[in-house]
Amino acid sequence: MQFTATQKTLVAWSLIAALLAVLLWLLSPVLAPFVVAAVLAYALTPLVDWIDGLGRGRIPRLLAVVLVELLCVVALLGILFLIVPILAKELPLMRDQLPVVMESINRALAPLLNQWGIHVSLDGGSLKSFVVKYFSANVEDAFGSIMASLKLGGSVAMAVVGNAVLIPVVLFYLLMDWDHFVSQVHQLIPPRLREWALGFLHEADWVLGQYLRGQLLVMVLLAVFYSTGLALFGLDLAMPIGVFTGLAVFVPYVGYGLGLLLATLAGLLQFSASGGAGQAVAMVAVVYGLGQVVESFILTPRLVGERIGLHPLAVIFALLAFGQMFGFVGVLIALPVSAVLLVAIRRLRARYLASRLYQA
Repeated sequence: MQFTATQKTLVAWSLIAALLAVLLWLLSPVLAPFVVAAVLAYALTPLVDWIDGLGRGRIPRLLAVVLVELLCVVALLGILFLIVPILAKELPLMRDQLPVVMESINRALAPLLNQWGIHVSLDGGSLKSFVVKYFSANVEDAFGSIMASLKLGGSVAMAVVGNAVLIPVVLFYLLMDWDHFVSQVHQLIPPRLREWALGFLHEADWVLGQYLRGQLLVMVLLAVFYSTGLALFGLDLAMPIGVFTGLAVFVPYVGYGLGLLLATLAGLLQFSASGGAGQAVAMVAVVYGLGQVVESFILTPRLVGERIGLHPLAVIFALLAFGQMFGFVGVLIALPVSAVLLVAIRRLRARYLASRLYQA
């Protein structure tokens, strides 16, 4: 059986793709910091180029790279310093309020259950003692496990520290030489395929860039909205829950659902002694209901745009599928690969609709 030149090219590229997938799967634990740095470099390179362009050659690219990387580190530390101290302060209060919530639920459900012949009664004092003892034991156990892992599993701690140091270093070199790396990849494309391949890559880059930058702006605006809305209702954990919900909407529906669950739980725990469950339900219904409307009908269509074509279900499937196959590295490459596949599917569909097979 004789193969045409096109078929041979297709087979060759398929083998190369399969080989790269196998190497990625085998080297995924080692590649994690490099993939993280590459994703960050892809997202931050336009900002570096913009700052570099402002200086019109008078500002060294080194200064622009250092400035952008410092801003990235400061933003990450700012989120951690914002959320961790508040949670450390509020979680013990939530632990103490949990028995009060259970007593309220008991008082509300007991009459209804009695009508059905089910007699259930919870002892508030015993419940509080059990919860305090259980939470304290778990905190002590968790602390002991962490200390044991640091003492006995030093390699894990060293790996975490090593990645924390390695990622900024790799990110620095990628931001410095990103254009050089891209040009080297372009030179590997055969000249007869270069025009088609570059057009394909530019389209995939546009799709992914529009999605990531638009989604980032949506996340920031929603974090401000949810934090402000929950704070207006008097929720003590408004800031960390609002920021978490805004950042977690990067995973459609799943992040929103987790934020909704956290806000409901925090509201029930805090308002159990005053407004009860009604106040918590009203807070969640107003803030998260309005937030979903604003996100679905205003922010996402205007800032991300349906024209990009990355459907939320496709994003969820890509994250889960690549995460299952390649672990944490798979989650990082899910969106770039999805953008490339989306462009490929669009072009194949256009070629099929223009072919004789479809028109016949």
